[in-house]
Amino acid sequence: MSEPITIVGASGALGFALAVRLGRAGVPVMLGSRDAERAAETERRALELVPGGQFSSAENAEAAAANELVFLSVPFRNQSETLTNLKGVLREGQLVVDATVPLAAAVSGKATRMLGVWQGSAAQQAQEMVPAGVRVVSALHTVGAPTLGDLDHELDEDVLVAGDKRADKQRVAAVIDRIEGLRCVDVGRLEMARICESLTALLISTNVRHKTHAGIKITGLPADLWPPLKPKG
Repeated sequence: MSEPITIVGASGALGFALAVRLGRAGVPVMLGSRDAERAAETERRALELVPGGQFSSAENAEAAAANELVFLSVPFRNQSETLTNLKGVLREGQLVVDATVPLAAAVSGKATRMLGVWQGSAAQQAQEMVPAGVRVVSALHTVGAPTLGDLDHELDEDVLVAGDKRADKQRVAAVIDRIEGLRCVDVGRLEMARICESLTALLISTNVRHKTHAGIKITGLPADLWPPLKPKG
């Protein structure tokens, strides 16, 4: 059985798509939104698509406090405010999986352009903002909401996962890999998030030109991407 997760920003396109895919895969999902009523409506929508799903809902702060693994799926313009509001509930030992992309669209610019983030990436900004003892893993930047949310669409793409501790990335991968057709790939430390985030803009440009919903697939990898961690000592 998968560990339960929280999705902050579950009423948004990517957050909701992730929720229904994970719910169908048997993952218990707590749906968070800025408004408890909106969260409840999101839960009703999820249950309509996945009647057997284990969904619950709450306002973002209550949802974030409920589980050890918290997915942050909000627009870049809301990331800082959301994390500020969650500082009082996030606690040592929790993992925040950041899917934020600093697209210029956040400031009425083009979705194919990136904003400069002083810390290097949105994920590194998140790591700077969360309380001490909370670690951030970057993931899901190349997975499109339209295909992820279409439960009839067969997925076949990789999820690039960046973070400073392999155990954290492996824990995140154990959840995401439950979605059929997704494969998590460890791409290195959290600083690699700046590259992963920029791939969103690249894919948006590609999709516009080819009128499709492209993803990323890395070739030449070993069959076992997540071998058991060797105990220390």
